[in-house]
Amino acid sequence: MPQDNMLALPMDLGGGDMGGMGGMDMGDFAAPAPMGGLDAGGLGGGAMGGAVANPAAASGLSGKAKAAIIVRLLLNEGAEIPLEELPDDLQLELTQQMGRMRIVDRETLNAVAGEFADLLDNVGLHFPNGLAGALSAMEGKISRHTHSRLRREAGVRQFGDPWERLKQLPPEDLAGLAEAESTEVAAVLLSKLDTAKAAQMLIHLPGPVARRITFAVSKTANVTPDTVDRIGLSLAAQVEARPDLAFDQTPGQRLGGILTEAAAAKRDEVLTALDEQDEDFAITVRKAIFTYALIAERMQPLDVPKLVRVLSQPDLVTAIAFATDEEDVATSEFLLKNMSSRMADNIREEVAERGKVKRSDGEAAFSLIISAMRDLVATGEIELKSAEEDDEADAA
Repeated sequence: MPQDNMLALPMDLGGGDMGGMGGMDMGDFAAPAPMGGLDAGGLGGGAMGGAVANPAAASGLSGKAKAAIIVRLLLNEGAEIPLEELPDDLQLELTQQMGRMRIVDRETLNAVAGEFADLLDNVGLHFPNGLAGALSAMEGKISRHTHSRLRREAGVRQFGDPWERLKQLPPEDLAGLAEAESTEVAAVLLSKLDTAKAAQMLIHLPGPVARRITFAVSKTANVTPDTVDRIGLSLAAQVEARPDLAFDQTPGQRLGGILTEAAAAKRDEVLTALDEQDEDFAITVRKAIFTYALIAERMQPLDVPKLVRVLSQPDLVTAIAFATDEEDVATSEFLLKNMSSRMADNIREEVAERGKVKRSDGEAAFSLIISAMRDLVATGEIELKSAEEDDEADAA
């Protein structure tokens, strides 16, 4: 038979004579998976039937053999097939099947390819691969509690590579995992992260701990893939075992947000009481409070025009006319300096004509400006400087 009429598969590693493969199990393709390859049934010989260019040419082949032929054909054509998304046992079966096969003639190849193409044409709807894909599709549609419970019940391995789950964690959570584990495990965790995420994780670690972990990276040269996989599963299982929390923010952040919107007199009264009862918590709350006076410290000058666009000029005039404390005046000058000169001149003229502003009106204007700025932060249009950056700038 001429070579150009054949598809060559790997030689028979098991030593058996395939003899045209007529002695293999009968079977057909199973439904194709949405990843573009074959799902579990395709390797197991499920019977779906389908039109074949020459049914007799492929009738003696098992589902495993047909799957091997299609995969080999696609690989020969340079296609990228995400076979690693199949369960390990199916990857093993597919590879072993390819190792047992020898040569497929052109007629059989055309028949198998035609059958596979017909199956693809008949697909009207596909569902995600496994529970992991289903939960991804349903995320935001079902409650967070149900979503988390299903993940825990299924187990980490159901969701593929545990390291992909770990890489999605914020750096402070990764730092917490590293501190709770041995130095060697933490070194493996650091090594598996992207460089940017690894650097961020180190920032959240105490200096001595970070030094020990980075030194331990030099000892990871002989770590085996199985060890890395087990470490990933263990760490991911700890993450999945965490209880669901009712609030996304810390208590300090929640109370800080509330006091940000409160009147200044009430805010000062509450903070004074907190200082007496729990000084550490009071410090946390103060860091989460955002006042008019802090705008000049936390806002980027280039973002001022974005804020001004969503505010009415009367509110700006009221706030600037009301600002008399030194820090409030600094914010007013910061806003005027970074808006258009024409608008700044108009506002200064109106402020001079406005005179004294009632406290209730002034605090309401402050609140409107702060709320508008926080809305811009929430939508990602502007980004505030962190309190840590302010502390570093003061220290410098």
